[in-house]
Amino acid sequence: MVSRNVFEIDYVMLLAVLGIVSIGVIFIYSAGVTAGGGASTEYVRQIVWAAAGLVAALVLSMINYRHFHKLAPYLFLLTLVPLMFPLVYGTIFGGLVHDRRWIRIGGFGVQVSEFAKISTILVLARYLADSRLSADSFMRFLVPCLIVAMPLGLIFIQPDLGTALVFISILLCMTFAAGVSHRYIVFSVACIALVSVLTVLPFWQTFILRRSIPAIEVLNNFRLVMTAVLSLAVIAAIALFGFLRYRKKYFFWILYVVAIVALSLGVSYVARNVLRGYQIMRLVVFIDPSVDPQGAGWNIIQSTTAIGAGGLWGAGFLQGTQGYFRYLPEQSTDFIFSVFSEEAGFVGGIAVFALFLVLFLRLLRVMRITADPFAVYICAGLIGVYGFHFLINVGMTMGIMPITGIPLVFMSYGGSSMLSAMIGVGLALSIHVRRYTQLAPV
Repeated sequence: MVSRNVFEIDYVMLLAVLGIVSIGVIFIYSAGVTAGGGASTEYVRQIVWAAAGLVAALVLSMINYRHFHKLAPYLFLLTLVPLMFPLVYGTIFGGLVHDRRWIRIGGFGVQVSEFAKISTILVLARYLADSRLSADSFMRFLVPCLIVAMPLGLIFIQPDLGTALVFISILLCMTFAAGVSHRYIVFSVACIALVSVLTVLPFWQTFILRRSIPAIEVLNNFRLVMTAVLSLAVIAAIALFGFLRYRKKYFFWILYVVAIVALSLGVSYVARNVLRGYQIMRLVVFIDPSVDPQGAGWNIIQSTTAIGAGGLWGAGFLQGTQGYFRYLPEQSTDFIFSVFSEEAGFVGGIAVFALFLVLFLRLLRVMRITADPFAVYICAGLIGVYGFHFLINVGMTMGIMPITGIPLVFMSYGGSSMLSAMIGVGLALSIHVRRYTQLAPV
């Protein structure tokens, strides 16, 4: 049950993670120092959470991860049910009237969605491992989609669009690793890309172009959109009949393309009517921050200014002006990389990139050498989580990704995020210790 050989732990992975965590603590302290001479105590709490996370990771590394194969459905339900609580009992944070992402326990706020990422990875890994001999690739993709839809939907309506999108990354990484037909994965990626474009186009026309284009105006007309979707559905039905009747590939590809367009058109219309005002403006200022430089565009402008001011070597520790004078919003959480880049410069940024690269390479190595499919899929899910957080957070601070409120994993301030991320590391360490054992008894 418990491994006594501590030398089997992947210390390279663990040291890379601790390096990122340490940098995060140092610059959370820097982000808390103000022009008035005061200093936030957030870094102290981050140290406590990091220490608790490290203990959890080391304990998990000694426990056979195969236990979680049996426990996965129960852990999934254990996190799924509390996701409903913030919708009714959630505490308002960050000044957003409808932001109900937290459950308060005494003096602590718990963001259940962070732990739902780990439980979702476990239950998906179990299903994909148990169904790996199945010849039905479609069902191996459909069932994970239905599983992911449950936490994703509950998190989306909290509302927390950024965290909801993480679950799509988990789904795509794990199904790809499981050998699900690439056609289904490409279909999903194409739909996501087309939905994004079709959702943004009307806002781009209104706020940036500021003139009407008939083809884009159609996207806001419910009757025309529904007519187009129904027409495409008829074409898809004919193509499906043709494929089933004559088994010609061109019928399949007609169905494939038409389904992407029809689904994207319908979902984009719904998205535009579901997105809240601040989410719409985040999309608009991502395209052109100058549309609202003192409002929604402020975050991107100040963040890119801070990163640019860092230059090659940075301004020096505690010498960054953007953070010191509080020009940067949420500087210990969403924009911690901006604070870091201003003070550590391009060279410091490369060092953080290198540490994350080591983490990803070690996870890939564990995937390559482990004999257990369940373990492989867990590592793939962790890459999906850590990779998405890294790419989106760093991208939004540089202005090449829209602002979504995604923290930089292991670096940003936050107890729930730190603990869930370290639990993931603990699972990876446990897998590394038992990497040569296939379906070992627990």
